[in-house]
Amino acid sequence: MIKGTTRICGIMANPVEHSMSPVMQNFYGEAAGKDFAYVPLKVEEDQVEAAVRGAYAMNFLGMNVTVPHKQNVMKYLKEIDPAAEAIGAVNTLVRIDGGFKGYNADAAGLYRSMKERGITIEGTSCVLLGAGGAAKAAAYVLMKHGAERVYILNRNAARAEELADYMNGLAGKAVFVPMQLSEYDRIPEGRYLAIQTTSVGMHPHDEDVLIDNPAFYQKIAVAMDVVYTPMETRFMKMVKEAGGQAYNGLDMLIYQGVIAFELWNPDAVIDEKTIEEARCRMIAQLGGK
Repeated sequence: MIKGTTRICGIMANPVEHSMSPVMQNFYGEAAGKDFAYVPLKVEEDQVEAAVRGAYAMNFLGMNVTVPHKQNVMKYLKEIDPAAEAIGAVNTLVRIDGGFKGYNADAAGLYRSMKERGITIEGTSCVLLGAGGAAKAAAYVLMKHGAERVYILNRNAARAEELADYMNGLAGKAVFVPMQLSEYDRIPEGRYLAIQTTSVGMHPHDEDVLIDNPAFYQKIAVAMDVVYTPMETRFMKMVKEAGGQAYNGLDMLIYQGVIAFELWNPDAVIDEKTIEEARCRMIAQLGGK
């Protein structure tokens, strides 16, 4: 029940109608016994500053931020967490004195989802598919947690080179190797951890895949796909057919939501039972796509 004491958060995006965050965050608030409400906030690209200032003026506890505002919003924040600064994108705003502090819970959510699956990063060789915003967050996770070598495959080779140069600069050594997507067969023999960070294969384009050669998938031991509609992408199917393990992006979404909620409510802890219930609710909302 909304009361005069209810603290408000929301998700700032355009479009926002498809977002599952309101279902997830309001469930977390209910489960944690918080006087809390979370709403969708459609914000045009030229209104980001006004939205941030307005949310602070109206005593919002915080906000999530997603496409297309994750970079632009950074200009209007009081503080930015070092990881978000390094990634160059923010998806969670937390109210502090005089404004909002920005965090990147996407990267933290990806890492937690991998950790919960027992996926090891330290010392591993990896393949990163894509070189956009999601790839930068994934690359940061791989760099931060000690990947030995990361091959970045992207259709635009210049974007892959830019990301590799930036991440190698952060790492202080040559970890990332940029490659044209079509050069995937030049990746040395071995068994790799792969992260698919593009929107290729997202519903309704369920049969699309970046690489259609089964030989490529023989090199993948375990894979993460940031896409979660459909629940099993063609990329995931090809990994499994080649004998590897593959997971979708739903847990990344769930865990970044948990991290955001706990940033807004530092005295709250979302337990595994609540997370599992949230997962079931979101799968039901997705309708098995």
